[in-house]
Amino acid sequence: MHANAEQLDATPTHTPHDNGTDPGEVELHARNVTFDWSDVPLHWIPGHPIASDFISVLNLLLPEGERWFVQTYNEALPLVRDEELAATMRGFIGQEAMHAEAHDHVLWEFLDHHGIDPRPYARQMEWVFRKVLGPLEKGTAEAKQKHLIERLWLIAAIEHYTAILGDFALNNTWTEVGAHPTMADLFTWHGAEEVEHRAVAHDVAVYFGDSYLRRGRAMLIALPALMILLFRGFRFITSQDTSIRHNNFFYRQYHYMRGVRAGVLPTIRSVLLATVSYFRPGFHPTEIGSTAQAVAYLASSPAARNAS
Repeated sequence: MHANAEQLDATPTHTPHDNGTDPGEVELHARNVTFDWSDVPLHWIPGHPIASDFISVLNLLLPEGERWFVQTYNEALPLVRDEELAATMRGFIGQEAMHAEAHDHVLWEFLDHHGIDPRPYARQMEWVFRKVLGPLEKGTAEAKQKHLIERLWLIAAIEHYTAILGDFALNNTWTEVGAHPTMADLFTWHGAEEVEHRAVAHDVAVYFGDSYLRRGRAMLIALPALMILLFRGFRFITSQDTSIRHNNFFYRQYHYMRGVRAGVLPTIRSVLLATVSYFRPGFHPTEIGSTAQAVAYLASSPAARNAS
């Protein structure tokens, strides 16, 4: 397995799908996966209600976020003259569109089914990604191009975190603690594809305007924005989770740390260390995770194997 300088802290890990063989360049393609949510409990990690709710927050963020990726890349694609990069972008677009669709089903067939109404938060995400982060509608062609480049670097910064979380999804203890296989497969399939295409957003942003200043500025925006959205979403879900009797900061913090110690949640420290690495001159996303491990999981994932 590729050595990862940002490997998540000393929590129990497992790598059953890493065959250790570097597959080299892989052709990105969407896998038309489906999941059956009818028997998945709200607390899909047994004994870890807070960890279950915390990870489920991603289902609130991802549909609109992934659609924003797709919209921005469709805007940028006609401007790319490098056919190899363009082909990679098309593969990236297909995968991200499938991620949006898969997590959108979770909103209604899982969260809504369990009494967590996703509509208020989903509307906020629509406003953030469609209005605040949408294309520049007025201005000169030069201003619109500059705005596009800034959005591409912001996507590259966000994809840094999706790669980190993807690597965590491939190296955790969900299976060992008895997590429901459907939800575990959703996040591990998604995580594996994030590791598989982890360099695309960075390479696209560099193609449009290689700038250390832009890279750093995008990260300084992405990190606090993602933290705010994530923890607001966490409070949003736990406030509607009537099975949590003591829903306060100390209860949530205690059970978050329980999840970290059990290896079902990443540590804040690991995320911060990975953030620091992004600012290192010469950094490239291929330093995170293992393509071999990602491809091996995708070959064994129940949903990916059954994809049409």
